[in-house]
Amino acid sequence: MKKSFPNIVVATLCLLAVSATGCKGSDSGNAGDGLEQAQQDSLSKGELDIPMRNYDAGSISYLVADIDDQAQVYQKKVNKDRCFIVISKREYRLYVYEANKGDTTLVAHFPVCYAKYPEAKQASGDMRTPESTMAAPFRISQIQNASDWHHDFGDGRGSIRSYGDWFMRLETPGFKGIGIHGSTNNAASVPGRDSEGCIRLRDADLIQLHDLFAQVDQPVIIKGIGETKYPFERKAQAALGDKYVAPELHNPLFAETQTPSDSPKGEEPAVMKRTETPAEVITDDYDQLLDNGEPAVFKKPKELR
Repeated sequence: MKKSFPNIVVATLCLLAVSATGCKGSDSGNAGDGLEQAQQDSLSKGELDIPMRNYDAGSISYLVADIDDQAQVYQKKVNKDRCFIVISKREYRLYVYEANKGDTTLVAHFPVCYAKYPEAKQASGDMRTPESTMAAPFRISQIQNASDWHHDFGDGRGSIRSYGDWFMRLETPGFKGIGIHGSTNNAASVPGRDSEGCIRLRDADLIQLHDLFAQVDQPVIIKGIGETKYPFERKAQAALGDKYVAPELHNPLFAETQTPSDSPKGEEPAVMKRTETPAEVITDDYDQLLDNGEPAVFKKPKELR
């Protein structure tokens, strides 16, 4: 069933998105007067124009993000009912946040692989990953044991295990079969772009996401390749200070003895030039997260309660 969410814009909450004062917890000014600078620093550290390279793994070639990025869990004890996921195509990352009445905390992030082409999905089979917003997020509709699931990628390997232990099926209006799963037999594709539309995690990371954070009905936002961080994301990441780990250039898969080729003909250039969406433009999406301090992204219309 397609869900809609209240379109609430509270003008005063714009201050929460751009100011480091007047709050408590991770969205507060507990990082000191340098919080604003730390937020700006996160742009250069966490919003890189990430080069893409071809990586040959035997008979298989993957389009891989040329970054060194590992899973980070900052907080294991959370209220799953207050957690939501933000997937950044731009950063090849899945972020888990915990929202508590206006105070948003970054609790974990994991590198991801998504579809071969970066644009928003338009049709079944177009090798693209669908996108959603804070105002209308996707949701996890099912979490299924996928430990014995197989798939034939049409690359000569036949039907092989492909999903890790879990398949977190997403409710994506207009499209079927999209989910968050593992990368069994395709581990080298993470982080990168290789799937048919789903979000891949490393198998071990998928287990952590499942065990610690994910649950059915959890909101999932998938941002487009041109979208930068939401204001609340910058604040939550800056609040971690030196604990926050940004991706670093140069994927260790590419050994010095291997000269990675540029993206294949028909793909975008190896170093992608992106049109950024300034944070100010998407501030309204952040306002829609909160309704009198309550995250509206967790609310359902009365007819769905």
